[in-house]
Amino acid sequence: MNVTETEKGALIYPEADFVAQANVNCDRLFKEAEEVGFEQFWDNRAREIPWFKAWDQTLEWKAPFAKWYLGGKLNASYVCLDHIIAQGKGDKVAYFWEGENGDAKQITYSELLAEVSRCANVLKKLGIKKGDRVAIHMPISLETVISMLACARVGAVHLVIFGGIGPGGMRDRILDAQAKLVMTVDGGYRRGKVIPFKETVNEAVAETPCVENILVFKRTGLSVAAATKDVWYDQISTQVSAECAPELMDSEDLLFLLYTSGTTGKPKGIMHATGGFLVGVHNTFKWVFDIKDSDVYWCTADMGWITGTSYAVYGPLSNGATQVIYEGAPEYPEKDRVWEIVERHKVSIFFTAPTLIRTFVKWGEEWIQKHNIASIRLLGSVGEPINPEVWNWYRDYVGGGKAPIVDTWFQTETATFFIAPLPGLIPLKPGSVTRALPGYEIAILDEEGNRVEKGLLAITKPYPSMLRGIYGDQDKFHKTYWDKWDGKYYFTGDGASFDEHGYVWVYGRIDDVIKVAAHRIGSAELENMAVEHVAVAEAAAIGVPDELKGEEIVMFVVLKQGFAEGSELEQSIKNTIVKNAGPFARPKSVLFVGELPKNRSGKILRRLLRNAYSGQPLGDITTLESKQAVEEIQKKCQQLFPS
Repeated sequence: MNVTETEKGALIYPEADFVAQANVNCDRLFKEAEEVGFEQFWDNRAREIPWFKAWDQTLEWKAPFAKWYLGGKLNASYVCLDHIIAQGKGDKVAYFWEGENGDAKQITYSELLAEVSRCANVLKKLGIKKGDRVAIHMPISLETVISMLACARVGAVHLVIFGGIGPGGMRDRILDAQAKLVMTVDGGYRRGKVIPFKETVNEAVAETPCVENILVFKRTGLSVAAATKDVWYDQISTQVSAECAPELMDSEDLLFLLYTSGTTGKPKGIMHATGGFLVGVHNTFKWVFDIKDSDVYWCTADMGWITGTSYAVYGPLSNGATQVIYEGAPEYPEKDRVWEIVERHKVSIFFTAPTLIRTFVKWGEEWIQKHNIASIRLLGSVGEPINPEVWNWYRDYVGGGKAPIVDTWFQTETATFFIAPLPGLIPLKPGSVTRALPGYEIAILDEEGNRVEKGLLAITKPYPSMLRGIYGDQDKFHKTYWDKWDGKYYFTGDGASFDEHGYVWVYGRIDDVIKVAAHRIGSAELENMAVEHVAVAEAAAIGVPDELKGEEIVMFVVLKQGFAEGSELEQSIKNTIVKNAGPFARPKSVLFVGELPKNRSGKILRRLLRNAYSGQPLGDITTLESKQAVEEIQKKCQQLFPS
C-alpha cells in the first residue's frame, strides 16, 4: 500500500505474504512480559544465549545501579562465534566487506573465529589481560570487527573511537579510559582520498603516556611516520597460534566503553556489562529485524557509534546472520554505490539513518532505479526522528512500496533498541517508533514527574543492557540521568508524545528546543514540517537571539533536484511551517544550502549552524563529515551580515 498525504495518520498493516513468514510468535512476548513481570521475562530471555555457568540471581536493583545475572559466566566472542559454529554454521558467510576503492572480501564464521583467536593471542603477547582498556581507531572494516571480538575473547574492555574523530578527541578518550593499547590501520579510504588513521593516532598518543603499544594493520600501504610504540600486525601475528580459549567473564564484567560526543563538554565513557548487553542485543536484533537464516543484512553505521557496535557486530553475529559492511562514502564513485552493493549481495534487510535517506531523496530515485533491489524485504531507520514524507519515500522507492520499516529509538546509554515495531505483528505509522518492546517500560512525564501525553521521555524499570555508569564519574551519572525526578526514573533527554493509538512520537533532544516568545518548539519538529514541502529534501532549524521574542527561527534548507532557490520558494516554505505550527513559528530566514553539516553518523551539527550564523568561531569540528558544507554556510551567512 502506498500511503497518500490524506492517509498520513493511518495505521499501515504489513502485506499478507510478510505476515505469513514473519516471526509472529513475538506476540507471545508481550503477553509473557505482562504475566510474569519484567524480571522473570528477562530471566527467560537470558536462556537464549550460551553461558559457561548459569546465574544465581537475576537482578540486584539498588537504584540507579543494576546488576543482572549475578554469578553467571560467559564470553561475548564465544556467543558470537564458537556457539554459532557449533550449530553447524561454520561455513556460513559472516561478512561481505566492500572497500571504497573496489577491494572486497568475505569471511565465514570459522574463518572469523580463527582470525579473532590469532588477534587475541597477539593481544596477550603484548601484555593485554582481563580488564585492560584497548582503544580501536579504524574505518568500517573486518579488522575492526576482529579487534573488538579479540578484546572480548581475552576479557579486555574495548573502546571504539569513531573513524572521523581528530587527535584531540581521541586523546581525551584514551586518557579518560587509561587505555594501554591502541589498535589502528595505516590509512583508509573516503571519497577517493586516503585518510591517515595512523597519523592521527601518532598525534593523539604523543600526549597519552598510558599507551604502551600501537598495533597497526596494513590497509592502504600509506607511508606512515614510525613511533617507538609501533607493532605491525602482519609481522607479530605470524608468531602466534590461531587458537585461543575464551576468557571466562562474569556477567557484570565490562565488555566495552563507548564515548558520547564531546561537543558540549568532556566526553562521557558509557559503561556496558557483558551479560546484560548480550541478552539485550541478541533478543532485540532477532525480534525487530525478523531475522531469518537466509537474510543478508546491512547496517550502514560505523562501529564507533552504538548502532554499529550493537547492530553491526554483536546482535547480528550472536544470531548467526550474514552481513554486508562498507568502508567508504555512499556517493563514491557515483550516487548509486549503495544500490549497486545491495543488488550484488542481494541485501534483504537495510538499516540506516534518516539523514542518509534524505540524502537519497535529494539525489533522486533515478539512482535507485538503475539497479534491481527487489531482494529488500525489510527496512530500518535509526538515530533521529524520520518525518512521514521521507518514511513514505523510503518505503516506496527502496522498499518497493511494501517492505515494512522498523523505525527504532535507543541511545548509547540503553545499548539496545527500546522502542520499535515488531514487523508482521504491529501496524506501522509513518514517523512513529510505535511502542516499547517487550520487557521495556517507558513513560512520558512533565517536569514534576506527572504522566502526560506530551512531555519528557522517561524509562521506568531496569533492563539488562542499561548503562552501568559513566567511567570514572558516577556523580555525573547521577546528575545526568537520575536527579531530575529524584532517582525514581531515568531521564532520556528526549521529548516525546503519545498519539490516539498509544504510539510514541520522539521529537529529539530537549536541548534542541527553540523558544519563540512564550512558545517552545523542537528543531526536529520544525525540520519535519519543512520537509513536507515538495521542494525540500533536508532541513535544519536553529534559534537565533531576538530582543523582543527571545529567539527567532532560522531554517537551512537543501532542495531536491529540479528546484531552484528564490524568494517565492522561501515564502512558500515559510507558509508550510506556519500552516503546521502556527504564525509564531514563521522563520525569520530560510537559507538555501547545498549540504548540511553532519558528522559521519549522519547527525546534523546544529551547533555549527548557530556559530556560523552568528559569526562566531565554529569550535570543535573533529566529527564533521564535510568541511566544504560548513564553509558554504559561512559564506551565505556573511552575505546576510556583511562586516
